[in-house]
Amino acid sequence: MSSHAHRKPIKVALLGCGTVGTEVVRLLTDQAPDLTARIGAPVELAGIAVRRPNKHREVPAELLTTDAEALVASDDVDVVVEVIGGIEPARSLLLTALRSGKSVVTANKALLAEHSADLFEASDASGADLYFEAAVAGAIPLLRPLRESLAGDRITRVMGIVNGTTNFILSGMDSTGASYAETLEEATRLGYAEADPTADVDGFDAASKAAILASLAFHSRVTAADVHREGIAAVSAADIAAAKGLGRIVKLLAICERVSVDAGDGSGASEGISVRVHPAMIPRSHPLASVHGAFNAVFVEADAAGEMMFYGQGAGGAPTASAVLGDLVAVARNRVHSGRGPRESAYAGLPVRPMGQTPTRYHISLDVADRAGVLSQVAAVFAEHDVSIAAVRQEGRVDDASLVIVTHAATDAALRSTVDKIGGLPVVREVVSVMRVEGEE
Repeated sequence: MSSHAHRKPIKVALLGCGTVGTEVVRLLTDQAPDLTARIGAPVELAGIAVRRPNKHREVPAELLTTDAEALVASDDVDVVVEVIGGIEPARSLLLTALRSGKSVVTANKALLAEHSADLFEASDASGADLYFEAAVAGAIPLLRPLRESLAGDRITRVMGIVNGTTNFILSGMDSTGASYAETLEEATRLGYAEADPTADVDGFDAASKAAILASLAFHSRVTAADVHREGIAAVSAADIAAAKGLGRIVKLLAICERVSVDAGDGSGASEGISVRVHPAMIPRSHPLASVHGAFNAVFVEADAAGEMMFYGQGAGGAPTASAVLGDLVAVARNRVHSGRGPRESAYAGLPVRPMGQTPTRYHISLDVADRAGVLSQVAAVFAEHDVSIAAVRQEGRVDDASLVIVTHAATDAALRSTVDKIGGLPVVREVVSVMRVEGEE
């Protein structure tokens, strides 16, 4: 007889039964004996809240309900798993669960990026667990390492590709030379982009994930509103080709890093954090450069651990459900053995620095008049703004001359002012493109 036979089952309420929810139900069923052994008690579904029960013929009808509030409030429920997404009703339902002492597992990045403080407050008040591995980078174990494995280290930087749709599009543009519009159309046709791709291509999805990563990495509260966000719609085939010419590739990156800023008042430098999402050129030798298609990868740098990369499937039903189940095992095990998961760690309270104060590097492509003195006029503007030039390439003759400049690091505000002033020079016909550069100098 199993040593777990006498243990009271852990009862789970599932909110949502779409692509991820359906896989969660399947894994709970298929892996039941293993889960029981790993947790120390059986796990049983107490109910599944959905909007339209008739659309879910693949799950037992007796488990379905349209009354999510009643399911969450039920005394028969120990753990609430939320995969519906969006802010409401998810926020209210999870606050109810946490306040009543029920453990919560959620995959909801938008909710965590905006309301994690409320959720953690409710979790702390009742002692209930709040786990959310599936909210960032799908199946990749990433948040738990930041939250637990690296808790004794000082993380300096987290940089990654956390949105599969944009990575699929930029990878496609790089391999085919096609335009953004053509590649987006192809991504939509293949199912890699939603009918309305705004959340992905404009960087909203990546910004939510960046806020969560920065909060965990730097022990500070960061919300989606704190994240500087730029999407990929303005990335042209010419930008991709220019990157190739420099031995680089364009990626939409989420970058969270510690930055030191001098206030300029004699008080010295103070530490803050920069959290941003934007396209950038990275060297093809960088580990993130080889991340293609819909895959995700996050590069972490820490004082003692050095450099680490986490790579895998960042979305999809089964991969995301894998992360949900991992969290479910952890919170269920805590309930069986009277344990407790990690709580919010926001003690550092580091300020998020505005983008203008963040050190970055630019790749600037200019359409210029091909005559003597052009380079010296352009270089004078860089010097005026204390921006140092790392590399210059001049191409073409007469009516079709171009100047490509890569800078050393400077504040984003200084670089932006430099570009604006260069655009007004009589010898510059057009600022063709401006893109940030990441990776080694």
